[in-house]
Amino acid sequence: MRRRTGRRPGNPDTREAILAAAREAFAERGFDRASIRAIAAAADVDPALVHHYFGSKDKLFLTAMNAPADPRELLPTVIAGDPDGLGERLVRMFLGLWDSPAGTAGVALLRSAVSNEWTARLLREFLTTQVLRRVLDHLDLDPAEVPLRGSLVASQLAGLAMMRHVIKLEPVASADPETLVAAVGPTVQRYLLGPLKA
Repeated sequence: MRRRTGRRPGNPDTREAILAAAREAFAERGFDRASIRAIAAAADVDPALVHHYFGSKDKLFLTAMNAPADPRELLPTVIAGDPDGLGERLVRMFLGLWDSPAGTAGVALLRSAVSNEWTARLLREFLTTQVLRRVLDHLDLDPAEVPLRGSLVASQLAGLAMMRHVIKLEPVASADPETLVAAVGPTVQRYLLGPLKA
């Protein structure tokens, strides 16, 4: 009999215990203040096991969130290029993800966040630390305006997702994505770089 080679399969109970502890930590303390060490302690495992199963804190957070995609893979193309087209590129990327099969996880998360404060906290952390921070950090903005600008962008994108995929309000629900990019992109652009006061 030959021995099998490669990494031994992990214990699914250990992995699930880490995920449960991570969800709790991220919801209670937020992404920035939740540490791998504290998550490991709550799951009663060595911190090395957290890295073994998930690789990094970012990947652990995305798995805990059941995120439909990794923003680190999608946002570089959004951020690259002329800042004047950033709003349209962001809306285009957002619709491309939510309209794809991967978007079903995002729809489930959005529905859950509406009725569950714990999920709402996780979704806030995801939007703030994984999406908006990555976009806004590349812009030359007054630091005092960054939180409001990020919240306004999030309100526009979350509202679009809600109307298109949860409430299914027509004609937004069945509109061609480029029609929505042309309509919503300029508003997102103003929230990102335009004046906030009349």
